[in-house]
Amino acid sequence: MKFGFDIDDTLINLREHAFHLYNKKLNKELGMDVFHTLSSVEIHAPFGLTNEQGSQMWKDCMEEIYFTDCPAYADAIDTLNGLVEEGHEVFYITSRPKHHCQQTLDWVKAQGFPVKDENFFCGMADHEKIQIIQSLELDYYVDDKPAVLETLAELGTKVIVKNQSYNQQMNLPRLVDWCDFKNLL
Repeated sequence: MKFGFDIDDTLINLREHAFHLYNKKLNKELGMDVFHTLSSVEIHAPFGLTNEQGSQMWKDCMEEIYFTDCPAYADAIDTLNGLVEEGHEVFYITSRPKHHCQQTLDWVKAQGFPVKDENFFCGMADHEKIQIIQSLELDYYVDDKPAVLETLAELGTKVIVKNQSYNQQMNLPRLVDWCDFKNLL
């Protein structure tokens, strides 16, 4: 089978990692209870930042957010390696900025994810992401973003939503823990 995966907040805990960095950089001590109640992908509001300030802070911290010690979700690396060992194809489709694609590819490999360069797609807008997913004719696709998943589900792609506080309204198969991935197939 062919499996596709988003990276940020699907395979790695990027937003929580960024939340900790924001706490440190802004000299705040917001608890994880605040993080777990966020109803949007953006994390800046609890820190008292406007949309513009939040966007600028994300841009200013992007290298540190993306390429330092952001952890993979427990069992995500083992799950994907297991798929490859069983003979399945694994694809990565991320909307990270184009200028971060090579560094992202290198970083994902360094974390232990099984990546073939030709199965790594990066640097596109969400509508382009959907086109790539369709062209790959994936059997399953896993993401956290409601807009991407809803569009793909309408087009008949088998999708799984990676559980996040901002996607609770989605009525799709839901991945909470990576150790349960195969139970959703």
